[in-house]
Amino acid sequence: MNNNSLSRHIGLFHLTMYGVGLILGAGIYVLIGEAAEFAGNALWISFILGAIVATFAGLSYSELTALFPKAAAEYVFVKEGFRSEFIGFIIGWLTIITSIIVASTVALGFGGYMEEITGIPIIISALIVLGILSFVNFIGIKESAWANTVFAIVTVAGLGIIVFIGFTFPVEHEINYFESPLGVHGIILAFVLVFFAFIGFEDMANVAEEVKRPSRTIPKGIMLSVLIVTVIYILVSIASIRVVEWERLAESAAPLAFVAEQKLGQQGHFILSIIALFATASTILITLVAGARIFYGMARGGSLPKKLGVIHQKTKTPWLAVVIIFLTTLGFCFIRDIVVVANIVVFAVVVTFAMINLSVILLRYVKPEMERPYRVPVNIGKFPVLPLFGLGASIYMGTQFEIEIMLYGLAIIAAGIIFYLIFNKRKTT
Repeated sequence: MNNNSLSRHIGLFHLTMYGVGLILGAGIYVLIGEAAEFAGNALWISFILGAIVATFAGLSYSELTALFPKAAAEYVFVKEGFRSEFIGFIIGWLTIITSIIVASTVALGFGGYMEEITGIPIIISALIVLGILSFVNFIGIKESAWANTVFAIVTVAGLGIIVFIGFTFPVEHEINYFESPLGVHGIILAFVLVFFAFIGFEDMANVAEEVKRPSRTIPKGIMLSVLIVTVIYILVSIASIRVVEWERLAESAAPLAFVAEQKLGQQGHFILSIIALFATASTILITLVAGARIFYGMARGGSLPKKLGVIHQKTKTPWLAVVIIFLTTLGFCFIRDIVVVANIVVFAVVVTFAMINLSVILLRYVKPEMERPYRVPVNIGKFPVLPLFGLGASIYMGTQFEIEIMLYGLAIIAAGIIFYLIFNKRKTT
C-alpha cells in the first residue's frame, strides 16, 4: 500500500451513521429554542424547508463525489467545475475555516453542559474534549468512525426521548401548528437559522478516500443520512411544542433539556444534559476529522504546504493536519455567541452550496465524456434541473443575513485571497 495514501475502512452503515452524527448534534440541541422565537409553532415548516435545500445540495454532492472521490471534496469539485485553482482554493478555505469555528464553538457548548453537571469551568472542559477527540482523530479513521457511531446512537436516543414525551403525554395547552409570531417572514428567518442543524452531510465527501466503493456508497450514505435526520427533526420540533408553548421554549438556554424536565422532572433534565454531551462530542469529532482531510487534500493538490499532506506510517492519518486543526481550533474557543457563529457558518456554507450546485451544471458541459456512476435525477438533455433549484435557494438564503454576518463571511474570504496570493508568490520564487 502507498505510504502516503489513506486506508479504506468505512462501509455504508458506518458512513450513514457518520452522516447522521455529522448532521445531528449541537444545532438541534441549542438552536431549536432560538428558532422557535421566530417561527413559533410553525417551527416544523422551517425544518422542512431546510431539508429541501439540504436535499438539493446532497444530490449535487452525490454526483460530484462519485466523479471525484477525493479528500478536500469542495476544493476538488469547484476547481474541476470552474477550471480554476483560485476559485477551488477559496471554497476549500471557507470549508476549513467553518470546520474550525464549528468545532471550537461546539466545544464551548460541551463545556457549558459539563459546567452545569460538574462545575468544571467551560474553557477547561472545551480544551480537554478537543485534546481527547483530536487524539482519536489521529489514531485512525476506523476508531473515529466507531466513536462517532456510538455518539450518534446516543444522540438519536436523546431525541427519541423528546419524541416519546411529546407524543405520549397529554397536551396541556392549545396548539395551532401553523402559528408564527412573525408570519411567513418568521418561518424564513427560522429556516435560515435551523439550516445550521442540517450542516454536516457535505463533510461525508471529505472521507471519500477512506470509504469502500465510494462511487456507490457515498451517494447512498448522503441521502440516507439526510432522510433519517429530516424525519427526526420534524418529529422533535412537533413534539417540543406539544410539551411546552413556543414562547417558553424560546426563552430556554437548553431547550430540549427543558422539554424533558417538564414531564420527567430534574432527572429528565440531567439525562438530556448527559446526552447533549455525546451530541456535541459527535459534532466536534466529525468536524475535526473532516477539517484535517480538507487540509490533507488541499496540500496534496498543491494549494497548501505539502507537509500538511504527510500521512503517518502507522495510523494512516494526516497527522500534521490533525495537529494544525487542533491548535487553530483551540484559538477559536474564545468565540462565544452561538447564534452569531451559527449564522456565520451558514453564510459560508450557503456560498459553498451555491458553488457546488453550479459545479454540477458546469461539469455536465466541461467534462461530458466522464462516466458518472451517479447522476442527479431530473435532467433536460445534459442540463440538471435540481442543482439549478439548489443554486436559486442558496442565493435566496444569502440575501437573508444581516449585514454584520455578511461582513464576517466576506472577511474570511478576503483572508483566504490574501493567503492564496502570498503562498503562490512564494511557490514561484
